[in-house]
Amino acid sequence: MGPLPRVVIVGAGFGGLQCAKKLGGEPVDVTLVDRQNYHLFTPLLYQVASCLLNPSEITAPVRKVFRDSPNVRYHHGEVVDVDFAEQHVRLADGTILPYDEVVLATGSATNYYGNDAIAKRSLGLKDLGQARQLRNHVLDCLERAAATTDPKERRRLLTFCIIGGGPTGVEYAGALAELVRLVLPHEYPEFPPSDVRIVLLEGGDRLLPMFRKRLSGYARRELERLGVDVRTDTLVASADGNGVITRDGTELVTATIVWTAGVQPAVVPHHPGLTRTTRHDRLAVDDHLRILGARHAWGIGDVAAAPDRHGKPLPMLSPPAMQAGRYVARQILRGGSRRPFHYWSKGTMATIGRRAAVAQIGPIQLTGLIGWLAWLVVHLYYLIGFDNRLRVMMRWAWYYLRLDRPVRSILRADPPRAEWTERGMGTGTHAL
Repeated sequence: MGPLPRVVIVGAGFGGLQCAKKLGGEPVDVTLVDRQNYHLFTPLLYQVASCLLNPSEITAPVRKVFRDSPNVRYHHGEVVDVDFAEQHVRLADGTILPYDEVVLATGSATNYYGNDAIAKRSLGLKDLGQARQLRNHVLDCLERAAATTDPKERRRLLTFCIIGGGPTGVEYAGALAELVRLVLPHEYPEFPPSDVRIVLLEGGDRLLPMFRKRLSGYARRELERLGVDVRTDTLVASADGNGVITRDGTELVTATIVWTAGVQPAVVPHHPGLTRTTRHDRLAVDDHLRILGARHAWGIGDVAAAPDRHGKPLPMLSPPAMQAGRYVARQILRGGSRRPFHYWSKGTMATIGRRAAVAQIGPIQLTGLIGWLAWLVVHLYYLIGFDNRLRVMMRWAWYYLRLDRPVRSILRADPPRAEWTERGMGTGTHAL
């Protein structure tokens, strides 16, 4: 019996993880490469940033996930080049991983649309480091506002500007508003909660544009009920040390700018001329998710422009990535098939706060408590690991009953000692 086919999967996000899990226990040799040694459940990042969940509760160590799959190995590293002609992947440390099949599932990164001022002065909510940084920043602003005697500085510190009215922006705005409404009155006697301003800016004419208009309107009303200042048809032009400047010249004085307005594919470097990309810089793939211009190469998730039934690229969301990952795994095991990839949409959901959410499942539209319960069940189901599900369920139950946000310590890592850095044992300072 000859050697097993070698499959290299780049990225341990939703698509890459599902592809590797589907290949687990099969007659293939799988190497899963990612610079982070954990899978991150990104839909709950905003709950880390808003002091409800700990980072460990929305992550799953990759090696633990595949402890019972001896044919799947994790390789810690960052891919710097994919050579489709020679069929190997090169990592930053010089490691070369040859392959018979390669799956690119590198996900997406924050897109600032070329606005360097916003990129420099805003906080993101795309990965775990950004969520922890945002949590620390908000708590720090509250402490500084409690200590200052300058009313203008206090107003600046207590104004939080969120740019982007998609699911991430809406969910974070609602979570932050509940933190202010439920926690601040008991713990910050230095100022009333009414001094806190949360402003949500959206460039389009409504929030949650991927939802039906009725659901968008409900989301806006719920946020305004929580005290959020929602402004649609408002485009951001720039940002400076004082705050945000909109296209019409309005300046919003704030110490906090949260950018949730866009993402872009995180395309892994590859030899030029061998593949094509779409006008949105996603890898061009056929209806079997094969990368155009390359052999034995597949693209799934945010990084690839997989076509829907109408030939348009699928949205950059986790459900299409997960279905694509399982599909590609079956294609690899079967040596290809004639049946093209078709994404089956199970619906879209967004939570606005405690007991309020919107859900769109085909023709069915849910709001309020029913929508919120549906959101809870779906997100618990898709969390990786029974222990994570149990801990998150207990957190949510505690919050529902006690109205408390327990994760409110400002923690920052100490810089590594000089001798550690010289020996390559430290990587710098970061927020925990």
